[in-house]
Amino acid sequence: MDFHAILRFNGFSGDKIITSTHNSAPNTGVSEKREHLYKILVIGELGAGKTSIIKRYVHQFFSQHYRATIGVDFALKVLNWDPNTIIRLQLWDIAGQERFGNMTRVYYKEAVGAFIVFDVTRSATLDAVVKWKQDLDSKVQLPDGSPIPCVLLANKCDQQKEGLVNSPGKMDDYCKEKNFAGWFETSAKENINIEEAARFLVNRILQNDQMMKGNGAQDQVDGERFALNQSPTNSKKSCSC
Repeated sequence: MDFHAILRFNGFSGDKIITSTHNSAPNTGVSEKREHLYKILVIGELGAGKTSIIKRYVHQFFSQHYRATIGVDFALKVLNWDPNTIIRLQLWDIAGQERFGNMTRVYYKEAVGAFIVFDVTRSATLDAVVKWKQDLDSKVQLPDGSPIPCVLLANKCDQQKEGLVNSPGKMDDYCKEKNFAGWFETSAKENINIEEAARFLVNRILQNDQMMKGNGAQDQVDGERFALNQSPTNSKKSCSC
């Protein structure tokens, strides 16, 4: 199956992937129902745990044995965000070696958010984060030209950590310097902070979506409806940079 066939198979036909549907009729008293489809990238070095994070988040499943992703894989997560909003997240699991290829521009196209994952037991995977972030920012932007929101995941936090990640304050500074929306210590094995990190990123995406639509009265209502919480309160070692 060629790449464009893969896109068609996964619901992408080249149109803008953020969609809203309005199912209520005027004066019927029926609540408006909205559906959004957001493309989210999951990138980082080989072996950082990208596939494990996606499997845990989408299927609540963990395995010690995954074959390395070749090219790109896909997963769909459906969120009943509130009584009036359904959010579909298409998670693009991009192979760790792809940063050295020419296909990332195609893979990144139309994404509205991203996770960059590194392995806390291998400090070299954090060293590579800067190159992934630069590659991301150079190839995909929001309609106003600003970078898409990106959350840094310090994965395998259930194991012995190496380097900068041992200092949360320094990690906060690192995120601010590199323009990350925030960072979380995560563990796919122990299911630590994965739901929290995803909700944090979706909040940022929704906020950007509302800002792009302008500041009309309906947007203000929507903003209140989403009740955006920019700083998770119960997550372990997370920051809102």
